[in-house]
Amino acid sequence: MSLPSPRRQSRTMRSTRAAWLVSLVLSLLVVAYAARYLAFDPMTYFEQQRDVYLDRQVVLGLHVGGAIVALLLLPFQLARGLRRRHPRLHRGTGVLYVVGVAVGGLGGLALATTAHGGAVAGLGFAGLGAAWLGTTAAGVHAIGRRDLAAHQRWMIRSASLTFAAVTLRLYLGLAGAAGLPFDASYVAIAWLCWVPNLALALHLTRRGPVAPRHVRLWTEIPTT
Repeated sequence: MSLPSPRRQSRTMRSTRAAWLVSLVLSLLVVAYAARYLAFDPMTYFEQQRDVYLDRQVVLGLHVGGAIVALLLLPFQLARGLRRRHPRLHRGTGVLYVVGVAVGGLGGLALATTAHGGAVAGLGFAGLGAAWLGTTAAGVHAIGRRDLAAHQRWMIRSASLTFAAVTLRLYLGLAGAAGLPFDASYVAIAWLCWVPNLALALHLTRRGPVAPRHVRLWTEIPTT
């Protein structure tokens, strides 16, 4: 199989850099939005869940706080420059990422029992929490075995679920702009915010002798 031309490689790298930057900006915007919940001001809670959140503010704080940590660290965990130049920092922030996922995922599982939209939405969010915890745990187990390829695959899958915080809000915004009923949209988005993300990540990281080139590029974004 012939190698891509230098010009094509350059275009691919520029496109991947742009995608990384867009993902970083979206992540930061969602973090800024979600951080309002940590003020525990009832007026920041969406109306349909205000009473539930008031009754479960500790669990809400754990979920939001953990998810914020994971989402803030995610883009930098995928950056080649950080891993190559500062491996200890990468490992340290990786530990914080895992802690964020653990706290956020367990909080999410607890909140799923009272999710707006009933059992169907609750199952969707519970599935997200379980998959988020499971993929991250598998990534930690893989690095413990010094299996870097498996670690990369599992952490890309974990990343796709961390990014569900972004896709959730994108879908809610699109549904609102389209004038779709909130309740029905919310139930669907409880699944749509993460199932396609994970399906794509599984496809891109399918087991083989060599990882797909676009996955290697995504995880080799320089930080300079």
